[in-house]
Amino acid sequence: MHIRFDHDAFILGAVAYDPKVVTIWEGFRVWFRQQGLPFDYVLFSNYERQVQAQLRGQIHVAWNSPLAWIETERAAAAVGQTASAIAMRDTDRDLTSVVVVRADSAVTSLADLRGKRVAVGAVDSPQATLIPLEHIAEVTGLLPGVDFELVRNNVALGMHGDHVGGERDAARQLMAGEVDAACMIDGNHLAFLREGTLAPGARIVGQTPAYDHCNFTVLDDVPRAACDRFLTLLRGQRYDDPTVRPLLDLEGLTAWEDGRTSGYAQLAAAARRFGSIDAFLAGL
Repeated sequence: MHIRFDHDAFILGAVAYDPKVVTIWEGFRVWFRQQGLPFDYVLFSNYERQVQAQLRGQIHVAWNSPLAWIETERAAAAVGQTASAIAMRDTDRDLTSVVVVRADSAVTSLADLRGKRVAVGAVDSPQATLIPLEHIAEVTGLLPGVDFELVRNNVALGMHGDHVGGERDAARQLMAGEVDAACMIDGNHLAFLREGTLAPGARIVGQTPAYDHCNFTVLDDVPRAACDRFLTLLRGQRYDDPTVRPLLDLEGLTAWEDGRTSGYAQLAAAARRFGSIDAFLAGL
């Protein structure tokens, strides 16, 4: 059987971390085509497959996690290409992660984590593992597996923490008294308090500097006219437009902003310290 592809389409790659991803990008596919841009999308089961596909020229733009951005940037440079972050959500900017303890805990600072048990999300989660562990190491010199015991919650590996199950499991372990502290992104900390996963009185003993999350990534060989049209249409979406507002709500934003890379310094430092992407790059 021969499959006919639309070779004129501008093709986006995204990771299917939740069933709603199909609804989001199918809705955007219809909307972009209504605006005159031939557009299609390909869904991947994990970010590493998506990064490989972009480097092989199989997709034009990738909706990347922060770790996938760093993987793409480094891998592209290794083959003489340049990766660019062209856009991100307004909600991708200036996020923080927190280290939380129970109300009755004797831990009052990050330095008190020495000899304790600390729960984190999946091993590839920037927000619930890599960035908070880098912050702990930077502030206190304490290293996971050396100065404190690390309890990983490897839910949905390859999705880079987009699936919040690992963070929720860490919060549950904290409340059950199985660990002394838990790491999570600030937004999930508030959500876990609202839903009762974290008990009232749970205390923050450490908070990272601000960082950025997802972005649309392109390589320098992307078809420029189609990319420019995609970006113009994307930035022109308005939250008060009833045709796109449901999709923006599902994707968790009110406006698309310019892409920037200054907010990935902490994650890049974590990748260097913990060797988080070396094995992936070696396999390319």
